[in-house]
Amino acid sequence: MSTEQRLSFEEATELVTTAPFDIFSQTTGNTLTSSSSRGAAFYFQLAVVIIGIVGMAANGLVLYAMVASKQHRKHVLIFNQNLLDLVCCFFLSIMYGTKLANVYLEGVHGYWLCLTLLSEGPAWGPFVGSLMNLEAITIERYLKVVRPVLAKKKLHMWTIYSVIPFTWIGGIAVAVGVTISTTNVVNGVCYTLVFWKSHTVQMAYGIWYFLSFFVIILLIFVFFYWRILIAIRRQASVMAAHSATGSGTAQTQSKQIQTNVIKTMMLVSALFAVTWAPLQIYYLILNIHSTLTLRENVYYVTMFAGFLYNCTNPFIYATNFDPVRRVLNRLIPCKKSTEHPESIEVA
Repeated sequence: MSTEQRLSFEEATELVTTAPFDIFSQTTGNTLTSSSSRGAAFYFQLAVVIIGIVGMAANGLVLYAMVASKQHRKHVLIFNQNLLDLVCCFFLSIMYGTKLANVYLEGVHGYWLCLTLLSEGPAWGPFVGSLMNLEAITIERYLKVVRPVLAKKKLHMWTIYSVIPFTWIGGIAVAVGVTISTTNVVNGVCYTLVFWKSHTVQMAYGIWYFLSFFVIILLIFVFFYWRILIAIRRQASVMAAHSATGSGTAQTQSKQIQTNVIKTMMLVSALFAVTWAPLQIYYLILNIHSTLTLRENVYYVTMFAGFLYNCTNPFIYATNFDPVRRVLNRLIPCKKSTEHPESIEVA
């Protein structure tokens, strides 16, 4: 360990508490409040474990429904979105379940346990990948609705399938690259995103992450879905004219299915913007102003809201995505669901 790293480690040690805190709680090396650290941390960790378990079950059901209705072949990126959320929820429950045990870490084994299980890396990678995947879905929907001619020429299945490994590799690369260099064990406790080489590096990272994984994503959502809505409105007027003449029934049904998919993804995108905005802004402020105090109550509320995104996502698919909803309805005992004809595949 170099002198610069040793000094950074010693300075960070003076700032962190000995109670097991959570991911992002030592994000910046800022001064921490510790009024009720263990009590508040315990209930927060327990809540996240529950969120992770519910999120795994819900995303698992949606994945099953997509496979059963054969929608996983028609909407590959949406399937990948739920898979990324499921893996993220799995690691969240494992990580925070281990934190509840309050294991004292020491030696090389303790460090590797911290890095591979107790740090945010395993859950953060799939989460970042899911954000990349959301961008890809938005662009894919835009091309199919607004630029259908270009989509038929350029948007081949191999192009869509090639996005999937990119989201996984890209998300893991971001998580691993930052986690390894900023994670260490202090007094038997694992801390993540604390040990920065300098405040300049920390600030640069905070600004880059905020712009790349929040601001740019929101701009993509707003611009492309705005254009999509305009195109759908125009198409609706054309379909109304066809309906008046009694023609175009199959085309009308196909457009309705396409609109249903877009509505589902717009709700998912809006949920991300609402639930993660408080934490993203708070995290940016802490990274820029190293003298600010990290308040536990603010941290827990903003982080809890963010984690709800992964848990709530599958319920949007279950209630708004028709093929998924029909399969899940058949799983409910003693409930008769009206059978609908198979969905028409949207180009």
